[in-house]
Order: sequence, then C-alpha cells, then structure tokens
Amino acid sequence: MDIPPIRYARSGDVSIAFQVMGAGPTDLVVIRGSLSNLASIWDQPLFVRYIESLTAFARVILFDKRGMGLSDRPRDVPTLEARMDDVRAVMDAAGSEAAAMWAAHEGARIACLFAATYPERTRALILFDPSARGRRSEEYPWGRTEEEWRRWLREVGEGWGSETFEERYLTEYCPSVADDAAFRAWHARHMLASASPGAAVAFQRMVMEGDVTDVLPAIRVPTLVLHRAESKGQSEYVASRIRGAMLRVVPGLVDGYTWADPVASTFIYGEMSSFLARLSTGSQPERVLVTILFTDIVGSTERAAELGDDAWRRLLGQHNALIRRRLAEHRGEEINTTGDGFVAAFDGPGRAIRAACAIRDDVRDLGLEIRAGIHTGEGERMDGQIAGIAVHLAARVSAEAGPGEVLVSSTVRDLVAGSGIEFDDRGERALKGVPGEWRLFAVRAEHG
Repeated sequence: MDIPPIRYARSGDVSIAFQVMGAGPTDLVVIRGSLSNLASIWDQPLFVRYIESLTAFARVILFDKRGMGLSDRPRDVPTLEARMDDVRAVMDAAGSEAAAMWAAHEGARIACLFAATYPERTRALILFDPSARGRRSEEYPWGRTEEEWRRWLREVGEGWGSETFEERYLTEYCPSVADDAAFRAWHARHMLASASPGAAVAFQRMVMEGDVTDVLPAIRVPTLVLHRAESKGQSEYVASRIRGAMLRVVPGLVDGYTWADPVASTFIYGEMSSFLARLSTGSQPERVLVTILFTDIVGSTERAAELGDDAWRRLLGQHNALIRRRLAEHRGEEINTTGDGFVAAFDGPGRAIRAACAIRDDVRDLGLEIRAGIHTGEGERMDGQIAGIAVHLAARVSAEAGPGEVLVSSTVRDLVAGSGIEFDDRGERALKGVPGEWRLFAVRAEHG
C-alpha cells in the first residue's frame, strides 16, 4: 500500500504527527506502545500487512505520541490528561467526530480515560493486554515495585539503543522474531528513531506514575479486551471493572507486538471486525467521567454582615466575574452557584486544579478567601446539569478544605501524575454521607 502523508495536529503548544489511511465505515484510532515513529515503521513488512488488514474494515488513524517519533518532544513528563487532549486534537484534525479506540499495554490508559471523558466521541474500546497502573499494589500485583522501577529506569537511560538492551528487549517482549536478523536490524533503527534516551526515560516515568483504576467503572462504551495467556490476570482485572466488557484470549500469542505473529494477528483482526460490525449507532450516552470543582467563600456570613447588603452584593458580583473568567480560560463549565460559591465541571483534573488555584489567588485581591474541593468521577448529564456521586464527593471534599486550600481526592492526584503539581497528604477522612474512608491531598500553593 502507498504510505500516507504525515500530517500534524496542534494540541496546545505541541504538534502531534498523524496519518490517515483506508475508507472503512468506522474510524479506528490506533494508540500504539512505547516505540513509535511514523516514518520508520513503514519499513517493516509485518506492520504494513497489519495496517492493510485494519483498513479492510476501518478508516485507520495512526499517530506518534508526544515525546515520540515525529511528534514534538516537550521536556516535561507527559500526563494522561495531556495525552488524552492529543487524541482529541488528532481526531479533530482528521475530521473524525467519533471513533473506536484500539490500544495496547499502557496505551490502554489513554483510551480508557478518553472513553470515560468523551463517550460521545468513542464508539468502542478494543484493548490488548491493558495496563491500568504502573506501580504494584495489593489490589494490582502486576505493576513493578519501587525498586524494580528504579532499576528499569536506570537500564533504559544507560542502555537505550545499545545492542545489549535491544537483544534483551526483543527476547522478553517479542520472542517469536528475536532471532530474526532482519527484524532485529530494523527494530534497532526503529528504537533510535522513536525516542532519545532522555525521551525514553521520560516516557517510562509516565508509565510508572499513571493510574486509571478509578476511571474504569465510569466507562460506558462497548469494550473488547484481548490478551495473551500470560497476561490473563491484569486483563481480567480491567475487563471486570468495565461494565459489559468482553474478554478474549488470543490463542498461541507470545509477542507484545500483535502484528509480529501473522497467525495470531489474523485472529485479532477477525475479533475486531466482528465486534465493530455489531455496534449500534444508539443515542449519545448521558453518563460521563467528569472533574467537579466546588468553591465557597470562607466566612461569608460574617463578611456580609460587616459590609451590609449593598456592598456585599457588589463584592459578590466581582467575585463571580473573576470565577467565570477563570472557568472560561480553563475550559470549565459552570454548573451552579451556591450563593457564595460555584460548582463547575471540567474535562480534565489538571485544568480544574489550575483554575481553582487561579481563583484562590484572584479573590484574595478582593479581600476574600475561598476553600475549594475537586473530585473526578462519574456524573450524569440531565437538562444541562451534572448530577451523581462525583458532585456529592467534590462538595464533601470542599467541606474538608481550610481557608485558601485546594483539596483533591486521591483519584485526582493519581490522574495528574507527572504534571509537576505537588501535593501534601492530608490523610484519610470520613466524608459525610459517603461510605468508607477517603484519602485527601492539598495542592501546594507554589505549584498551583
């Protein structure tokens, strides 16, 4: 097949390289793994066969993740929120209103976050060996320990591009072709073209920090999880937490690259095409993953009594105008006002935190102090409003905040990992009317 031209989508101040090929009835966004270069990948015949098979039933959209291949390589560690924005930017530039997502390994985290946040733009999820988080925990024993991560990051930084590292990587990750001299030579070139040692370490840090375990129950789109036999545990974990997800083992597959094994890849294409063919066009989903921000003025009753009704109304009007300006800047949607506070919804937790910190600093110029609470969870849109447990939790988190404090749930903290925003652990709290204990974190003022 002819190699499609490289195009660029603008995501904030970063350019994301992408290609579009095929004319199938369903748009399919392919979120690939840690090695990605839209130029060198076409030198691999097995990959070309893979793309040709996908275009038989879909219009395929490929892209290089930020920090990889032909996309810009910003110095900061990419966050899940920023990488989700990249997917949306690529879809917009490709003219795709809604698409199915085909993602493997850690790329499944981006796909899951996107599907939960933008269900109206996600026709389906197809995940292969999905990874939900990087660090090992009692509930998620498939991640690396802290010591294993330190050792791995050191090995990536010191060995990236070397023959020894390349041999180990292929032996562990793609054993069926590890002894193929032509494949090894191509893979070595592709590795170096995909990332520099520093970019590879930054990517792996993002893999280590990322965590979408709290996001999975909010996904409401058709989902197919495919996996190798050896990845059964973590794949079952993901599938069991996504409502209605189907789980399929790929017989005989041992490689992390699905396209490197022609027999296994043929099975995968059949599963994908039949799954996508069964999708109905249905109505737009009403349940979404949303980040809710609650703010209120500290000591508002006493301040109103001190100023009098007229002066208080003028001050409150200035307060409201400042908040609405900051919401507009950070893509926040005003949901409600509470007399001396606001309820707002955001499509990303990082934007909610930055808006809250800006609001906190702005209103101090008016002689006011606010408290703010932020939580990311599932909400339901009804008549332009958002309701659900996420709203209640954000209100309860806000109630725990002190004057001038921006307090967030652990879900929010996990989703902005790598953003540079730092937190102080406020410990576990019992939130009124909400079962269980919730760990809360305060945004450090200098990082807001």
